Amino acid sequence: MTIASLADKLQAILERDLLIAIRYRTGFLMTALGGMTELAAFYYLSRAVGPGFRPEGLNYFAFLLVGTGFYTFLMLSINAFLRVVQEAQQSGTLEVLMTTATPGPTLVFLSAISAFAGNTIQLVLYLGAGLLLFDAPLPRPNLLGCALVLVFSLGIAAAIGMLAAALQLAVQKGTAALWLFGSGAWFLTGTLFPVAALPKPLHLISALIPVTHCLNGMRMALVQGAEFSLLAPELSALALFCLTLLPLSMLVFSYALQQARQQGTLSFY
Repeated sequence: MTIASLADKLQAILERDLLIAIRYRTGFLMTALGGMTELAAFYYLSRAVGPGFRPEGLNYFAFLLVGTGFYTFLMLSINAFLRVVQEAQQSGTLEVLMTTATPGPTLVFLSAISAFAGNTIQLVLYLGAGLLLFDAPLPRPNLLGCALVLVFSLGIAAAIGMLAAALQLAVQKGTAALWLFGSGAWFLTGTLFPVAALPKPLHLISALIPVTHCLNGMRMALVQGAEFSLLAPELSALALFCLTLLPLSMLVFSYALQQARQQGTLSFY
């Protein structure tokens, strides 16, 4: 498969999803309204807590802003892969799609890219609105550091999303597994409160969850403006997770797809 053919398929998918998004403009407005309401709630929560609470040395609203915004972005991006498989199963088109010349993992990945783009726009608007409208303190951010954290985080989200999609093909329990992962990640990765507040035995578990390093890296680069010498441990951890999980997820998805074909369960959901 050539790069040109991949680009053509990606263009077709993006055009399709753009047309769908244009038709459902009300959904975008509702999402924006919900985001503003959430920002207001976090702002007044931080005021109620008071300026004395500075998790990891940060203003609490800025801590919440990055934690909730980036966590939501990651979970939506992960869910995009699962949704591609589920929607194809429910519409009865999965078997047809998986018999095309495009490899299954590539097809799922291409179909999720437009969701990645939409989620990235939502993240930028959410963080921008919080920083500007609610006057969150922001030093000189390390923009290149933010970009690197974002790229590695996207790779990790894609890997976890492919694993969830593989589980959906294998036992039709992708949604339950993703809900369980999301609940644990929300609690253990420092989304609303610092990991240091957890019991010490949970610190190691937190360090083994990639989302923890995604949130830490983005807070350091965006809110603290950390130099690369300080960002290096988080970037190294993210790169290691990305390089390990991406190939593994592709292999697992390919195996689950092969097994589902042999057992005739591709369209089960």
